[in-house]
Amino acid sequence: MVDTATASRGTTGLGPARLGLVVLALAVFGAVTTEMLPVGLLPAISRQLGLTASVTGLLVSLYAVMVMLLSVPLTLATRRIPGKVLLLSTIGSYAVSSLICALAPNAGLLAAGRALGGLTHAIFFSVCIGYASRLVPASQTGRALALVSSGVAAGLILGAPLATALGNAVGWRAGFGALVVLMIAVLILMAFTLPAADTTDVAATPVRTGRRWDAVPVLAANALAYFGQYAVYTYVAVLLLRSGATPSWIAPILFLFGGFGLLGIWRAAHSLDHRPRRTALVVLLVSGAGMIAVSAGFPSLLLVVVFGVVWNAAFGPAPSLFQSAAIRSDATSPEISGAWLNASANVGIAGGAAFGGLLLSAYGIRTLAWAGSIPILLAAVMVLVGRKGFPSTGTATS
Repeated sequence: MVDTATASRGTTGLGPARLGLVVLALAVFGAVTTEMLPVGLLPAISRQLGLTASVTGLLVSLYAVMVMLLSVPLTLATRRIPGKVLLLSTIGSYAVSSLICALAPNAGLLAAGRALGGLTHAIFFSVCIGYASRLVPASQTGRALALVSSGVAAGLILGAPLATALGNAVGWRAGFGALVVLMIAVLILMAFTLPAADTTDVAATPVRTGRRWDAVPVLAANALAYFGQYAVYTYVAVLLLRSGATPSWIAPILFLFGGFGLLGIWRAAHSLDHRPRRTALVVLLVSGAGMIAVSAGFPSLLLVVVFGVVWNAAFGPAPSLFQSAAIRSDATSPEISGAWLNASANVGIAGGAAFGGLLLSAYGIRTLAWAGSIPILLAAVMVLVGRKGFPSTGTATS
């Protein structure tokens, strides 16, 4: 729970908590870059290891399966470890995971490195979501999580495209090597600048049985949205190449998508606390419509990029949207809520990446975008059902 000093802070700004939130955003930047790097390097990895694109795409699914299965058990198992210590440990583990991938001589060891990354991810985001929420009063949770989640967009804007560009220029192993250096730098910065937060109540906070069903629509919407997103985004490099892009264009286009995702986060940050339901519906409906437009525009590279910008700008606020909704449902502690949210997101990511691979193999790239829009639009239906997590008005004040 947020202590008295934290709760007494003004509700119009994030105040002294901002530094800690920025540090967490940097950590999220590194985590998302680690998670998403295979998307941009998928063609290069496939060529060198002699694998099909759909099989290499399973590196994303494997990562997500680890998170899906282990988020809740590992969060419960580590709940007595101080939050900052746990965060530092996960950052170090990310570095080791990327080192294994960079040195992997074959697909098996590469998969092992990704599995370690998935295990790390299972703990990191659960703890990070809860930690961020404890640095601010409840009325500022949406804004705080939007700031931390800007690391997601930054990972897509800078991290993944730059690592992809490096990997395409020098070799895909160099992309993973750069992540080792990045995560070591984040580890040092976090050790010296992240303020402590009281997480001692995590072990003692049970699921509130009278409220547990309030979280179900949030988790369902989260899983559906990520299923649709990753059915398409896992294979976005393949989509762009088959639309006529050259390999050297992939990183700049991903940079463009991520940049508009960050703009979407900035635009939605205020309304996350004030008008949660309307914000969620706009995010999901515009994302789904953008995907449908991408499918209609294929194989025109111009139309795919233009409508891809719309899709990714709309989806940018989704992580902070679902994080604040899970905490708002008040079913358990922020950390355990984060674990369930992390698990459900990765049910969607694993399922979406695998489903997209099957569609790619069986029906071709054109089917991906319109098929991905269906679960995203179904997620909007769950928002209408989940009135606790997605109320029409929030608690924040102007």
